[in-house]
Amino acid sequence: MTLSARVALVTGASQGIGRACALKLAGAGATVALAARNQEKLDQLLREITASGGKAAAFALDVGDEEQVKATFKAALGQLGKIDILVNNAGITRDQLVMRMKRADWDSVLNVNLTSAYLCIQQVMSSMLRQRWGRIINLTSIFGQTGQAGQANYAASKAGLIGLTMAIAREVGSRNITCNAVAPGFIETAMTSGLGDDFKQNALKMIPLARIGQPDDVANAVAFLASEEASYITGHVLNVNGGMLMG
Repeated sequence: MTLSARVALVTGASQGIGRACALKLAGAGATVALAARNQEKLDQLLREITASGGKAAAFALDVGDEEQVKATFKAALGQLGKIDILVNNAGITRDQLVMRMKRADWDSVLNVNLTSAYLCIQQVMSSMLRQRWGRIINLTSIFGQTGQAGQANYAASKAGLIGLTMAIAREVGSRNITCNAVAPGFIETAMTSGLGDDFKQNALKMIPLARIGQPDDVANAVAFLASEEASYITGHVLNVNGGMLMG
């Protein structure tokens, strides 16, 4: 599998799954635009990619800010010439039971996790349509498929990404542009590191493969969907959850 001559942009690239995706895509030969809020972590990742012979550029971006999204994509397109692959990975949580959830926490999660994906897709669409080739990959979650108590905002945003994925797939499929989603299960990231040991042990009991996933497990799926080998797959949700969700 090679992605040489392709340009990818990954949001939330500074850590966790986004970082693993950026490294995997760069390792496959793509030039990677790294986008996230933390400039220091972006610069560290940029050095890591270039030191290993890869090509990348870093762009500080808060995907919750529409004007920043527009400016960043304009800058990336100007510097790199095109964006063939878009990985919408940026996401946050603001957990609380619905009866106690503040409207601001609902709005911020929907804005960062769902609305930003729509905005980023808009920014790459003209370029992809002109070249009649594109890969759009949205990072959803098992909780967008099953729901999760205390995460109504997060689950709604991730379920919304699945609907968005299918709608975009129908809109642009005739132009050789695919749009798919990857739905991770329980993955070892900064987002899950704060969970208690009891929660982790209970989660482990529900995973047939009997291990917690790693960011690379998700990045491998993203890289496949970005490749020519996945050219006849669109509107699909690829589960990367160790078998937690079957049926």
